[in-house]
Amino acid sequence: MSDLSFLAKKRYTTKAFDPTKTIPADKIAEIKTLLQYSPSSTNSQPWHFVLASTAEGKALVAQATENFAFNTPKILNASHVVVLCTRTQLDEAHLLQVLEQEAKDGRFANEEAKQGQHNGRSFFVNMHKYELKDAQHWMEKQVYLALGTLMLGASVLDIDACPIEGFDATKLNQVLGLREKGLCASVVVALGYRSEEDFNAKLPKSRLAQEVIFTDI
Repeated sequence: MSDLSFLAKKRYTTKAFDPTKTIPADKIAEIKTLLQYSPSSTNSQPWHFVLASTAEGKALVAQATENFAFNTPKILNASHVVVLCTRTQLDEAHLLQVLEQEAKDGRFANEEAKQGQHNGRSFFVNMHKYELKDAQHWMEKQVYLALGTLMLGASVLDIDACPIEGFDATKLNQVLGLREKGLCASVVVALGYRSEEDFNAKLPKSRLAQEVIFTDI
């Protein structure tokens, strides 16, 4: 078995965290880099990440689980919690910010190449905004690419993780002030180390057979 296959099979959704264990700072730095370098369509990067590492920060996030009480202890007992947010729009200011970063990082041989990149990315942004009218859904797809990067990366770093969609997005947007920043909460990930009481750690992983999910042509 390859190392990557091993890591994919080792990863599982942690249902209970040990509140006494904290993720070291160097591993959190790795997590932040993984999220920073996640892929996105046309390198649009339509995201922002809120990282809660303090008891106060986690308590703020947990307020959004009032109607999802089974998720509250996961957030409160985790070492760190990441709120993956989607931009509410890909406006010109954001597109130019991405473009200038690309230029700073040396991606363009000349001004013509830079303008071509901007035109190409703007074409797809406008297509999803005006013709397909699914811009928000398209942006959230990119955020879920970052989620996948985070989940597998956590396994590499021997960090346990639990992705959480059971929360009140309106409440979380409110307590974190996301709407005012042009953002909305899409998914929450609790990170830390499993508790001895985590029943899911003792269960075998289960997936449909490859013969079912693949078609070779």
